[in-house]
Amino acid sequence: MSTSSGATAIIMHNSDNLSTPVGRLRCFLRERGLSQAEFSRATGLDPSNVSRILSGRMPLGNAAAARIAETFGLNRTWLLSGEGPVRAVAEPQGAPVYDIDITAGPVGLTRDFTSEHIVGHLALPDISPDCPVVRVSGNSMTPTINNGALLSIRPVTATGPIFWGQIYVVVLDDYRMVKYVRRHPDPAMVILHSANHDYEDMEIRRSDIRALFLVEAVINYERRC
Repeated sequence: MSTSSGATAIIMHNSDNLSTPVGRLRCFLRERGLSQAEFSRATGLDPSNVSRILSGRMPLGNAAAARIAETFGLNRTWLLSGEGPVRAVAEPQGAPVYDIDITAGPVGLTRDFTSEHIVGHLALPDISPDCPVVRVSGNSMTPTINNGALLSIRPVTATGPIFWGQIYVVVLDDYRMVKYVRRHPDPAMVILHSANHDYEDMEIRRSDIRALFLVEAVINYERRC
C-alpha cells in the first residue's frame, strides 16, 4: 500500500509481529500479495530457505536481507531492526550545488562547503561529483560566464603550478573574483583578465592570493518562466 507521498505504509494484522524481522517480512509479502514461490523467484533465494525463514526455523541473515532490500527497494535497516523508513532513501546523485555566490559574502570559501548550504545536486556528463557547484554574479566575465551562471570548481594549491589562460576563482584578503589568470612578465605577479572588454586587466602579486579554485565547467542557463 502506498501513500500519496510515495512512502510505503505497513498495515498491522492480528497475526503480524512487526517487532521481528520475520514478522516485518511476512507483513510486507502480505501487503504486496506475493506468494512464497513468487518471492523466491523475484529475489533468487532458495525456496526451501525462504520457507524456513518465514516459518521462523531460520533467522533472516544480512545477506538475505540485503537481497530482499535490493529487489524491492526496502530499507535493510528497517527490515532487520524495525528502525527508519520502510523504503530505502536514494542517495543524491551528481555534484552538490551550494547556495553560495562565489563573488559575494565572506572571503573564506572552503568552510562554506557544508551540508546545510547544499540546495541540490547536478548530474551532467563531465561534471565531477566531487567538485562543488556554486553561483556567480556580475558581468565582468560575459559572454563566457553569464550573470547567475553555475560553476563547477576544484580547489588547487595557491602556490602550485598555474594553468595560464584558464579561469580561476581567485581569493584575496578582501574579496574573491572569477577571472582568467594570465602570465605576467614578472614571475612574482599575475594578470587577472576579464572576458568583458569593458573591464581592465588587474595586476596582483602572486603572494597576495590566499586561495585558488580552478573553474572546471561553466553552466550558463536562463529561467524562462
